Amino acid sequence: MIAKRHTGILGGRFDPIHLGHLAIATIAHRLLELDQILMMPSRLAPHRAAPALASADDRLAMVTLATDDHPHLQPCNLELKTSGPSYTAVTLGQLREQGYRPSELFFILGADAFLEIETWYDYPGILDSANFVVVSRPGYQASALINALPAIENRIELISIDTKLSHLKTKTHPVVFMIEAITPAISSTDIRTRALLGKPLDGLLPSSVVRYIERHHLYDTDGRQ
Repeated sequence: MIAKRHTGILGGRFDPIHLGHLAIATIAHRLLELDQILMMPSRLAPHRAAPALASADDRLAMVTLATDDHPHLQPCNLELKTSGPSYTAVTLGQLREQGYRPSELFFILGADAFLEIETWYDYPGILDSANFVVVSRPGYQASALINALPAIENRIELISIDTKLSHLKTKTHPVVFMIEAITPAISSTDIRTRALLGKPLDGLLPSSVVRYIERHHLYDTDGRQ
């Protein structure tokens, strides 16, 4: 049984992890006063037709490097240890088996990803498995999703940097937090393309991750031979 903590989960392929991912995690950590955030690379993303280009070991290594200077961010290989698709509902179930209550879990994602929530495995039951923390992404305002997803409007709580969250510790039922924030317009797809073309990656990823990609030729032509 684990110690009871308010724990965030930020999942994704992290192919590679970049400063946009870290910005989302930092915003959620600060505004929701989370004790820790598990940075969780997926094994097989259900909504992605093609597999990740970097191996599971390389993606976990990059996550470990990216979080090294952030004590509140913890690399987690829970989904990498599974054999099938990385369904969020299954992952949250595994965390509950470790002793977490749904009200103690905070699944963090961008507004663009949450727009597809109705297509997720075990929807709408998954919304009772954890709090969902939806952060604005370039071109996708979190608040705009209220009209786009009327079926869950009664679950949504809009928050900003001025929101008082002293009541957070007393919440007993999961809700959907919508966070209006400015996050970097960075994508893993663009980073992979830049690496393939030999363009610089500075300012897009932590420097330690840039060095790892360059040292292991993860996305350039040498890495594909």
